[in-house]
Order: sequence, then structure tokens, then C-alpha cells
Amino acid sequence: MASLNDQAVLQAIFNPNAPFGDVAGLNLKAEQTDDDSRFEPQLVAQVKALEVEGVSLAEAGNVDGALESFTRAVGILPERPSGYNNRAQVLRLKGDTAGALKDLDKAVELSGERGLSAAQALVQRALLHRLAGREPEAESDFRRAAELGSTFARHQVTLLNPFAALCNHMLHKMMSQLRQPEPDSQ
Repeated sequence: MASLNDQAVLQAIFNPNAPFGDVAGLNLKAEQTDDDSRFEPQLVAQVKALEVEGVSLAEAGNVDGALESFTRAVGILPERPSGYNNRAQVLRLKGDTAGALKDLDKAVELSGERGLSAAQALVQRALLHRLAGREPEAESDFRRAAELGSTFARHQVTLLNPFAALCNHMLHKMMSQLRQPEPDSQ
């Protein structure tokens, strides 16, 4: 097994845009799934089936059908954040940004900012903030999602930090020169 330093160097070589020392899989919170144990298992199974149905409908281009499936899922378990997160994606596809933000706010609230649904909702909300030109809100949500283990969010935080981006660019250039040194011009 490679040391942490070795892993950080390899990460810098293979993913030059990531912050140096930012090794995928390290420093991630253990909660990478949602805790459904507080809900009745039969209801969770029913809601998950509706969510799978909604995703299939959305992928097939039936956005209205997907919205109906996700709305039914939310109606069955209104305290479960995943349904709001999924419905927000469909609302966004329909152009209802305000409705999507409302559902994402609810998903973040219900999740207690823990678990997979929280990370996904924070990333979606950050993207909507960015599209609306609300960069501070976008950065805040990306940071919180990165803390929950979202690799995409961690990358976005790096891109939003001009100093980190400059350092990563310089590191990438240096690593490229080490891999392919220029011939001596004597």
C-alpha cells in the first residue's frame, strides 16, 4: 500500500486540477448513503420503486410522467429527502427553477446535511445558484457537498479558487516537464 504522500503525488500526476494532497477517498465522511432506517421498510421499498420508475420515465423523455412518479414518492414519505432531490431534477428540466430550488432546500433541510441526498441536493443547488450568477451561494453549497464526499463539488471548489487554480496549473506544468523534459540546447 502506498503512503499518503505517495498517493498525493500520484493524485497530482493523474489529476492535476485537484488540490495537491487531495486524495480521492481520504477525508470523506463515512455517510455516503442515506439512512432510511427511520422509515417503514415497506414504504421505503414503494418509494424507491417510484423513484426508479421516475428515472426511467425521465430517461425516456417523459418528464411529466417522471414528475408524477416523484411527486407520488414525496407524498408517501414526505420526510425522506431523496424524493425532493429527484423531483428537483425534473422540475429543472421543465424550466421550473424556483420549484427546483424549493425542493432542493427541503432535501437539504430533511437530510440534516448528511448523506448522499444532501450531497446531491447541495451540488444541484450550487449549479442553479451559479447559473443565476449567485457565486457566493454556489461556492458555499459546493464546499458543503465536498465535505460530504462529492468529488465533483471538490473539483468545482478548486476551480472557484483562483489561487488554487494557479497553483494547480503551475504544478501541472512542472509535472509535464518532468515527464517530458526538453532536450538540452547546447
